[in-house]
Amino acid sequence: MEFRKVSDYHPPKFASNLAFVPRKRVKLATLPTPLHKWNLPGVPDGFQLYIKRDDLAGFFLSGNKIRKLEFLLADALDKGCGSVITCGSFQSNHCRATAVAAAQLGLDCHLLLQSKTMTVSVKGTKELTTNPGNLLPSIFCGSQLYFVPVDELDFKEREEKLAKSIEHSTGKPAYRIPVGGTNSIGVFGYIEAWNELMSQDGFDKIDDIFVATGSGGTLLGLCIGNYLTGQKIKLHGISVGFVKDYYHDHANVILRELNVTEKRSEELVDITDDHLGGGYRKTMLDDHYFLQEVASSTGIFCDPVYTGKALKGMLAEMKTNPSRFQGKNVMFIDTGGTIGMYDGSLQTCLDGTFTKLAHTWEDPSDDPQPIN
Repeated sequence: MEFRKVSDYHPPKFASNLAFVPRKRVKLATLPTPLHKWNLPGVPDGFQLYIKRDDLAGFFLSGNKIRKLEFLLADALDKGCGSVITCGSFQSNHCRATAVAAAQLGLDCHLLLQSKTMTVSVKGTKELTTNPGNLLPSIFCGSQLYFVPVDELDFKEREEKLAKSIEHSTGKPAYRIPVGGTNSIGVFGYIEAWNELMSQDGFDKIDDIFVATGSGGTLLGLCIGNYLTGQKIKLHGISVGFVKDYYHDHANVILRELNVTEKRSEELVDITDDHLGGGYRKTMLDDHYFLQEVASSTGIFCDPVYTGKALKGMLAEMKTNPSRFQGKNVMFIDTGGTIGMYDGSLQTCLDGTFTKLAHTWEDPSDDPQPIN
């Protein structure tokens, strides 16, 4: 399949009998992503850790969202849509990936973003010049931005109103993508990822898989692949924002849509909401120093919202609750999000680490002097 060319989609054999299968797919990600051992400090003796590098699926298109968008945006083009509408947090990885992918495919993009203040157009201007994070590629790709209250979780009314306005002004329908790209179409991104994993060296050794769980689509696609292929790997989701019942309820709706009725989400996956911390996007300074330690010891960057919180939670479970694991060979899926690290939230940690590492050296005949 050529990059950015919409093609007919033929699912893996194990998924061919699902009640719904997307008609089209467009190749946007750089696949397959690597799977390799990860010598991460802090892993208890006896455990062997592997990492699936979905953070390397691209640059501005990096992370788990792009796998889902290969199906969602192909569906948009197949239906003759001229634009897409989606939603998320102020620093949404999903919205950033949608903005970039839409620009590559010639689609207009409209992003509904949760904001703590409704005066972003005034106050946010100065902030964006220094800490844009995911907003930078979204803005550069020409996306229209709509800032909505931070506590709003149901965007349906706004999306419907915006879609009607767009179709009236352009003559073409607007395609609506749910939060995180999680629906019966987007879930095929990680059904395909499961098929990819089965072809990679080392996968046959895996007992358990851990992944950060936001909207739940990544984990659900893996669950379906695991169940339909009879692999019997134990799947674990570390919730980064909501209680586990939220994910199970949403997953069970999609499972019924796909006619996977003999199993419920609660039977297919182990989700823990014990590592939420202060909630979605809320972390402590010690969490940031944990990310810095991971990067300095392994050269792999984890964002504080998704992968960092999930990784820290997984290590805690290894140390305090080893019975949760089916075996000792564990895979962690890095779902990306590193562009969001540039939103300024890590500044305090950066300043503290900088003073420990930086030196001045004016005269080569003198010794370097630490910065105090």
